[in-house]
Amino acid sequence: MPLIDMPLDRLRNYEGRNPRPADFDAYWERALQEMRETDAQWELVASDFQVPYADCYHLYFTGTGGARIHAKYVRPKHASEPHPAVLHFHGYSHYSGDWSDKLAWALAGFSVLALDCRGQGGLSEDKGGVKGTTHRGHIIRGLDDHPDRLLFRDIFLDTAKLAGIAMSLPEVDGDRVGVFGASQGGGLALACAALEPRIRRVAASVPFLCDYKRVWEMDLARDAYEELRIYFRHHDPLHVREDEIFERLGYIDVQHLVDRIRGDTLMGVGLLDTVCPPSSQFAAYNKIRSDKKLAIYPDYVHERLPGFEDEAIRFLADM
Repeated sequence: MPLIDMPLDRLRNYEGRNPRPADFDAYWERALQEMRETDAQWELVASDFQVPYADCYHLYFTGTGGARIHAKYVRPKHASEPHPAVLHFHGYSHYSGDWSDKLAWALAGFSVLALDCRGQGGLSEDKGGVKGTTHRGHIIRGLDDHPDRLLFRDIFLDTAKLAGIAMSLPEVDGDRVGVFGASQGGGLALACAALEPRIRRVAASVPFLCDYKRVWEMDLARDAYEELRIYFRHHDPLHVREDEIFERLGYIDVQHLVDRIRGDTLMGVGLLDTVCPPSSQFAAYNKIRSDKKLAIYPDYVHERLPGFEDEAIRFLADM
């Protein structure tokens, strides 16, 4: 088998390289308190796109910092009530996608809530206002400001806020809410389930936002992680602050959050992935303490993993 990372036996025991800040738990408790104190003021607006078997809405809510956040909401017309719901999270710099790719889930009896990450390709608002660089990318957004201004802190909180809204919907069984996503969406699915431990099941494929220092040391700070190299080249060319930077990135490193997950977890990984290398993904998977299962695709890179979404629907339907 070709090898672009550690052998599989080492991957199964790998614990990650990026440091975990000493005040990590206090950081996220403070963040969650801010999220809880933010009035969601959520509303539904009917979409122009409609089909006979589902109702399609734009859902808007207020996230931390006062940003108005958007998600697509697809509700099956003939599902039993209350019924399960699944939150969908999209890839980096993308958006919540077409209405049509939610319909298979609606036909399977799920309500679907698909988030637009703030500042990326969808309708969610980006309030901005951080000090220092915002050049190309959200990993480094806020890196020169207070750690509470890291943009992914707020994106992670948006996922948890949306989960709470989903659980409050009268047509949804709040005890049967799951999350699904790939790449950035996979990382956000894990982060959401960590910050909202009532999430019942997690299906995450090739997750992004894990073990930044390992990605750097493998010389893979390109593609989705390119902004790490750009940051050092433009703002710390002698790497005087390297240790500080990676420790600060530890606040938004998904591997440090996942031990909070209580829901059953299904994760997919491609062993030839050079965008989110396998070791970075295993760093997260190996720290999950709830019941978990890993689907390993030896010949796949950072791409859609065949059969994984079908398995995810079956897995989440069994909540």
